[in-house]
Amino acid sequence: MKMKIGEIAKAISVQNDVTPWADQTVTSVAFDSRQLGAGALFVPLQAAHDGHQYVDSAFANGAVATLWASDHHPVPSDKAVLVVDDPLAALQQLSRYYLHKINPLVVAITGSNGKTTTKDLTASVLSTQYNVTKTHANFNNEIGVPVTLLNMNANTEAVVVEMGMDRFGQLDKLSKLVNPDVAVITMIGEAHIEFFGTRDKIADAKMEITHGLKEDGTLIYNGDEPLLRQRVEQIDQDRLTFGRQLANDLYATNVETSDDHLEFTVNQWPDMKFTVPLIGEYNVDNALAAMLVGRRLHITPQHLAAGLAHPQLTENRAEWVQGRAGERILSDVYNSNPTAVRDVLQTMQSWPVKGRRIAVLGDMLELGKASPRLHAGLADYLAHDNFAELYLVGSEMAALRDQLLKNGYPDEDLHYYQADQLPQLSTDLGADLNQDDVVLLKASHGIHLEKVLAQLAQQDKNEE
Repeated sequence: MKMKIGEIAKAISVQNDVTPWADQTVTSVAFDSRQLGAGALFVPLQAAHDGHQYVDSAFANGAVATLWASDHHPVPSDKAVLVVDDPLAALQQLSRYYLHKINPLVVAITGSNGKTTTKDLTASVLSTQYNVTKTHANFNNEIGVPVTLLNMNANTEAVVVEMGMDRFGQLDKLSKLVNPDVAVITMIGEAHIEFFGTRDKIADAKMEITHGLKEDGTLIYNGDEPLLRQRVEQIDQDRLTFGRQLANDLYATNVETSDDHLEFTVNQWPDMKFTVPLIGEYNVDNALAAMLVGRRLHITPQHLAAGLAHPQLTENRAEWVQGRAGERILSDVYNSNPTAVRDVLQTMQSWPVKGRRIAVLGDMLELGKASPRLHAGLADYLAHDNFAELYLVGSEMAALRDQLLKNGYPDEDLHYYQADQLPQLSTDLGADLNQDDVVLLKASHGIHLEKVLAQLAQQDKNEE
């Protein structure tokens, strides 16, 4: 991003005179006053605290301008303050203006599982032939999507935007903000079922990503999902499907898995082998989605293979870490839901290990009334023969503990902790581990298993 304050003021119709600062250049946007660089436009948002309290701090840290809500008085007159009705709405308006100015191809990705991985793989595939910007970390909501757009370089030719949701209307707004050329739905699961009640309603909400899809755009979706197959008939745009069933436009064959990569072939290029540095056969679908986006945007098969083989992956998503005792830790501590946990457990139990398989599972949040049933249901994937010890964390995991004990899982190998007992869990687990063990850490981010990871990881990694 590189825009003069005067241009920004016109784009968002500011209510005050910014002539004294009109020629100053803004090079980024930020809503955290502690994490902005020189040349930033600060956006004071209303959350637990009012962002206007941190305007002085933002300028001290290098901001050159700030948005300012018109109902906040007095308005500072000694700085580049851009007065608007609503800073968040102005941020979104500015991002739409800048998107039209740069005019890249837009790929929007959503789904109950796999959207971050699919974003990373899609960006890697497209970057073999385009200048690409992608969503950073989890910037996938009404704030993060505009920030992603505004932090595009001027030479961006394609932007890959991840879109999350936890309520109806959210994807509608985001899709209409970015007007994607290609929209992707990875799958329909139980994530956020607390807010929607049923998978049918989750599918309805996911389809909102098509509301801003360009008339000549394309929807790419998981053709193995009946809930999506029913709903795509509502749209007029082109549709392409991926999955494991032979009726899909792109499906995988000859899948080979290991504990650090996948290999597979596909129906369209049966003589080519594709390799992805990810675990779990479930990630084949994410790779297929990225491949279909690439083909829709004219990426050659050879470049598809190159992009899949060398992606830059978002941290804390199924990442291998070496532990202090020499154990291997599969860290997947950013997000969790029943489908994702089942997938990784099934994957992990198929690996041969010299030592023990140990799972550390924390609460899966936002499951509402279905939470006890969905937590208890994981017991079917946690046989003692496959997982020698289990460490469970959080009040919701009590349902899984109880079900495991009913199933005959040995009490001495089943360890249960409340969410505020992470230090004790870390101590107990660390004392229990051996060099040949393999450990899974998986929970919703609100449980903060990254703190356990930090204690288990090697000393030099902690000090970095």
